[in-house]
Amino acid sequence: MTLLRFFRKRTSPGAARVGMFGILCSGNLGNDGSLEAVVTDLRARYPDVQLGFFCMGPEEASARYGASATSMQWYEAHAWSTRGLPSAVLKIVGKLLDPFRTFAWVRKYDVVIVPGMGVLETTTPVRPWAFPYSLFWLGVAARQFGTKVALISVGANVIRERVTRWLFAKGAQLADYRSYRDELSRDAVADMGVDVSADKVYPDLAFALPSPSPSRNPAGRVGVGLMAYRGGNEDRQHADELQRNYVETMKKFVHWLFDAGYDVRLFLGDVEDDEVRVEVLADALRYRPDKAASIGAPRATTLGELMEQMANVEIVVATRYHNVLCGLKLGKPTLSISYADKHDVLMSAMGMGEFCVPARSITLDDLIDRFTKLQAVRTERAEQLRERSRQARGELDRQFAVLDRTLFANRARSSP
Repeated sequence: MTLLRFFRKRTSPGAARVGMFGILCSGNLGNDGSLEAVVTDLRARYPDVQLGFFCMGPEEASARYGASATSMQWYEAHAWSTRGLPSAVLKIVGKLLDPFRTFAWVRKYDVVIVPGMGVLETTTPVRPWAFPYSLFWLGVAARQFGTKVALISVGANVIRERVTRWLFAKGAQLADYRSYRDELSRDAVADMGVDVSADKVYPDLAFALPSPSPSRNPAGRVGVGLMAYRGGNEDRQHADELQRNYVETMKKFVHWLFDAGYDVRLFLGDVEDDEVRVEVLADALRYRPDKAASIGAPRATTLGELMEQMANVEIVVATRYHNVLCGLKLGKPTLSISYADKHDVLMSAMGMGEFCVPARSITLDDLIDRFTKLQAVRTERAEQLRERSRQARGELDRQFAVLDRTLFANRARSSP
């Protein structure tokens, strides 16, 4: 009886209580940018909204948004303290505890939002007992308490691993609202056996963020977005080889840019990319020490900071999906080093489909060829990109209005 009382949903007629769920505030700028877009809109519509987080970076989430935050996975808070067999035991204990922790968290909220991100993807390595497991229990807990769950402008891909596919499918089926950032993602969720007939496609949430203006003349500067690329789930046996080829090719490309007279700015999209940044930067300075004053490699901590850096370059060459997206959003002629079909879909939607190079088989000659062609048409493509970015923002405004009616129909807005 005590346990049932603990899990009984709290009720309150007051301000809307909204939980944010996902791999958030843990160093991935794209994920955090999607979160920022949703929180900004939500607080504009409901200034007294009560936010909470169930995420991978609870301390950062609490500091950034002034809200309560809980670690999504119990084990993460204890991983540093053990190794070997004790660590394995703690992982098992954590996976047994996490469903109960999820129930205890979900019961506090009227709505839980999963804000964008590639939450239904395996384009980078994903273990079934990590996020797929967490998403499944979110859906189960929400149904128990009548909490609404919304997956907003999420990414997905066709998944062959049975357990991961099943967990993702069930998690998606249990959501009250689903939208996708492209048709590719909606088709992939349909392939999992989920009925997507009522689901809509809207642009990636990052298009709702403000676009900064350049603070200096960007002419002659190229932004190079790096990634700790190791392939996807199916590439685990070749991960080291793929990473080495990628890093060595990017080093040679930076050499070529220097020799062609360009200045270079190195960009990142996740804290795990920092090791690659350090390696490429050190190599660049060894190759051209005279460029020390012109090469830049600051590490942005938000997607907004990343866009401020990108505003000051003329052309972008990037690997991380949201590095590519930010370049396009800012009207920067962008070359995508694509590690998943989502890059090709995004680039085609923005009219840049011919400027994609596959990360898996990247070569220096291919990079130089595509870059040279892009450089020749950069002026005419820039205005096209700005217009398509404005259109994407308008579509997201329409989605936010739909969410307002769907998730908060019985909530009166507060006066700002």
